[in-house]
Amino acid sequence: MNKVYSFELEPDWGLIQAISTLDRFDATWTTIEKREGQSLKQLKSIATVRSVGASTRIEGSKMSDDEVKALIDSLSISNLEDRDSQEVAGYFAVLDLISESYPDMAISENTIKNLHNILMKYSQKDEWHRGNYKQHSNAVEATRLDGSKQIIFQTTVPGYATEDAMRSLIDWWHADKETHPIVKCALFSYDFVSIHPFQDGNGRMSRLIASLLLLQSGYKWVQYVSFEHEIERRKAEYYRELMESQRQRPGENIYNWVQFFIGCLNNISAQLMTKLSQAGDIAKLGPRERAIYHYIENHPGAKSGEISQKLGILLPTVKKILTHLNKEKHIVKYGVGAGTNYSL
Repeated sequence: MNKVYSFELEPDWGLIQAISTLDRFDATWTTIEKREGQSLKQLKSIATVRSVGASTRIEGSKMSDDEVKALIDSLSISNLEDRDSQEVAGYFAVLDLISESYPDMAISENTIKNLHNILMKYSQKDEWHRGNYKQHSNAVEATRLDGSKQIIFQTTVPGYATEDAMRSLIDWWHADKETHPIVKCALFSYDFVSIHPFQDGNGRMSRLIASLLLLQSGYKWVQYVSFEHEIERRKAEYYRELMESQRQRPGENIYNWVQFFIGCLNNISAQLMTKLSQAGDIAKLGPRERAIYHYIENHPGAKSGEISQKLGILLPTVKKILTHLNKEKHIVKYGVGAGTNYSL
């Protein structure tokens, strides 16, 4: 069994193949980026909204992607009184900063504390702890469907233990020149959330830091598709892999977590290529066709009446366009009669 940092990890053919698939995609990205310039701008905007929405919903927010977009668009004039809005605004601020400044951001305790300070800057309730390591124990909890809490795992105790764990993790990140960068990103993200260094916001921070590390490691395409949305889609698996690895702590076997992390990245790289392929076809559609397509993209399961009402397009016209989009395989039709709905 191989030792990587404080973890056990024995790469097998499956893991090596998954990493190779990702690296082959990454090797073609520069060519794709030059070819798809205009499409990428739109995809980045969509991915940002989806990432902010998904990552805050994983932690219990109830805001839809539409509500997230509306809030982001009006941030300069919004009065953020409710917790969900504050968390969305903070997450967007950090994600935006990472997107603009990642080449110049040193991976250090100061950088991580500063990002946490920004993440929490809209919430007065978090003033007492933002930007500083935790002062009280903070076990990781998941919210069940009925609103009750379930403890996922215990975390590093506050004080010197947390400070030492964070210092050691960052030192390892800079010192390890042998481990594949994708594996390093997976391990850093896992150990960060296991330490849980801040009083609150650690799950969000772990996903933001993963994006920062991936971008700095050369995987620039991650900003055009939502890693967080993929984790939200596989939320039960996300918590299960964290929990099962945590139970072995310290010195845990990290294979399943690394496989999950890389699996998410391979899925979103495939999604990105699909989106880029579709973007070329969608660009050729008329304005109303594009509007309906993008509405369905953000509202899977939408019905014709809902689309007509929300977009202000006459129902017969909507139905005609939906038939055309379905025939051209831009969308898929589900159900019959009153239950008919559409998704990409």
